[in-house]
Amino acid sequence: MKIATVRTAGGTRAARLDDGGYVLLAAPDVGALLEHPDWADEAASAIGEVLSPAGNALSPVVPRPGKILCVGLNYRTHILEMGRDLPEHPTLFAKFAEALIGPGDDIRLPPESSAADWEAELTVVIGRTVRRATEREAADAIAGFTVMNDVTMRDWQFRTKEWLQGKTFEGTTPLGPVLVTPDELPGGVRPTLALGCRVNGGETQRADTSDLVFDPVDLVRYASTIVTLRPGDVIATGTPGGVGHARKPPRYLADGDAVVTEIEGIGRLENTVRTS
Repeated sequence: MKIATVRTAGGTRAARLDDGGYVLLAAPDVGALLEHPDWADEAASAIGEVLSPAGNALSPVVPRPGKILCVGLNYRTHILEMGRDLPEHPTLFAKFAEALIGPGDDIRLPPESSAADWEAELTVVIGRTVRRATEREAADAIAGFTVMNDVTMRDWQFRTKEWLQGKTFEGTTPLGPVLVTPDELPGGVRPTLALGCRVNGGETQRADTSDLVFDPVDLVRYASTIVTLRPGDVIATGTPGGVGHARKPPRYLADGDAVVTEIEGIGRLENTVRTS
């Protein structure tokens, strides 16, 4: 099943994606839907108005997650290109909801940065509350997966040893277009999927999730040891090699660039870069 948050004249609504379009659900967005214990049955059985949105009519799939956890240095190729050793534990940082934009919205470059970079990421969406999860509990807590581009201001990221300031600039991080439940993906809660990023039509990243050091279940277990994970929380699992900062010379995003971020079986983000 694929579900999204659709923008309508009356506000946002959760919706199930069918062949004929988006079937509107009662919940105002996917985050609110996931708070219902029977959300999957509710979404699967809904019969309602069908929309065929275009352009930027999709919101971030979860518009305001309670937590946006991100994992750095989790693809072997990316770790090696950045000149680092494979980690023993996940490297966690956070974003705030103000950073999120829809799958077709413009990426707004802040005037304070001259080093905006792309990062295609498979992203976990949590569907039930867990704390100190076992492997089984972690797997059961995964509602599904979506796509994120963790657009990063490298000049701000590396001002200090802590990364947050370069990761959560407002209006920079597309998330969507849909949440896909694990039963629709090869590998289920440990999906094996190709992902990549293109800038102005040129491929910048191409990998598959078999290159992950810590898989989605590992990450839910680890994060839930630290903090309670709740429905609608998201965990971005890291980016593969090919980021602009690692190129020689480095390459960064500029006004007018077209960025396409895609994961097979889930969908694509299509965003134009604009200066704020």
